[in-house]
Amino acid sequence: MTVTSEQRFGEFVVVRVHEGQDHVAELVLDRPKAMNAVSTDMARSIGAACAALAADPAVRVTVLTSSHERAFCVGADLKERNSFTDAELVRQRPTARAAYTGVLDLPMPTVAAVHGFALGGGFELALSCDLIVADRTAVVGLPEVSVGVIPGGGGTQLLPRRIGAARAAELVFTARRVEAAEARELGLVDELVEAGDDRTQALALAGRIAANSPVGLRAAKRALRLGHGLDLRAGLEVEDAAWRSVAFSGDRAEGVAAFNEKRKPNWPGE
Repeated sequence: MTVTSEQRFGEFVVVRVHEGQDHVAELVLDRPKAMNAVSTDMARSIGAACAALAADPAVRVTVLTSSHERAFCVGADLKERNSFTDAELVRQRPTARAAYTGVLDLPMPTVAAVHGFALGGGFELALSCDLIVADRTAVVGLPEVSVGVIPGGGGTQLLPRRIGAARAAELVFTARRVEAAEARELGLVDELVEAGDDRTQALALAGRIAANSPVGLRAAKRALRLGHGLDLRAGLEVEDAAWRSVAFSGDRAEGVAAFNEKRKPNWPGE
């Protein structure tokens, strides 16, 4: 499926492909009245949007953004959750998981643009991206144990992979919120920019990434993800398999030719 220039998925999610910035898609969380709290309907829409993006070979980078000026996403919709019976909560779980794994499993590089509150499931959506650009208003954290649950959108697995087991344990166990400067210092975010610049800078970063081979980008992401946590020998085998998947591609032939001819590559994407 090819994503059109702007396409709405349900009521709360929009995907945009910007003119003049080819091959960069913007996945917009658009539930401003609830500060992007993830309801069942919104989770279903995130999953559907990610499925469409994953199936679109023209998209080289996806940027996850928010339409709310004071929040990226405040996490799960606890008002909705409060109304659930135990049986309803069990039935809703696969839908919630599919939203987070939808972002995590996108085959192209992903960048989160974070401002304001990114808490609980909101921060887990950002953690599911490859890179996080945050502005100085950002406040991040995984406060789930303070309401009797645990981070269930990948937080207990993604956070220690980012910052180490002990630091992740401290943040999860204390449920504390971390402001932007400390978040950058701890490695919770990758780039810290001025207030209001997170989306602009994330899109600019995406544009720089998207200038490269789409085949190479997807293979490199696959190698990074699959090789993480393996011993060195096993990781090198993952890398070799990824290399073999691109070595005889049209993108490799075009990249080498463009380098020798001192021109910009025209990637065939295959």
